[in-house]
Amino acid sequence: MSIFSRLSDIINSNISSLLDKAENPEKMIRMVIQEMEETLVEVRSGTAKVIAEKKTLHRRAEQLRKQADDWQNKAELAMSKDREDLAKAALVERASVNVTVEMLDNEMHKLDETLDKLSNEIDQLQAKLNDARARQKTIVMRTTATQSRVDVNRQLHNYNIDSAMNKFEYYEKKIDLMEGQVESMNRESKDLHSEFDELARSEKIDQELQDIKNKLSK
Repeated sequence: MSIFSRLSDIINSNISSLLDKAENPEKMIRMVIQEMEETLVEVRSGTAKVIAEKKTLHRRAEQLRKQADDWQNKAELAMSKDREDLAKAALVERASVNVTVEMLDNEMHKLDETLDKLSNEIDQLQAKLNDARARQKTIVMRTTATQSRVDVNRQLHNYNIDSAMNKFEYYEKKIDLMEGQVESMNRESKDLHSEFDELARSEKIDQELQDIKNKLSK
């Protein structure tokens, strides 16, 4: 289905408005770009035909100008030979050729105006197409980013993930408890060693004290 009915619709279009009204902006922008590209090809093809037509008219006009010059030369030759009748006939032919040349010049002038108009329309259409392509990139990026967010949120609310996370927490707590028990056992063992060390130190001091008493008693 065509979005635009004619070239002026594209040139005067408001792409933002079209996308805002679209249920699927990504699909709509693809359709817009496709129609713009097809229209651009058609307009350029039409321009090529006009240029070819102008070249044909130009060649025809140049040929006729040579004919007009030739009739002018014939008229002068006839007058030099005192053949006024032939000179007049030659001038009539030259005038007829010049009328045709003038018509061709007018046609070429109209073609020039058409070419100027087509060139302006091509520039405007290309600008619209560039704008649409830029918007397409933005829309695609936004769509991709949004879909990624949807996927992430879906995963975050996934029962299997929640269940797995709960298991992780359970095992982490279990490991914490085991580590706590090991640390408690190490602390008890350390405290026991400390007590024996203290007894050994105390016994040594008592022995040293007794040695001093013994020495003094002598």
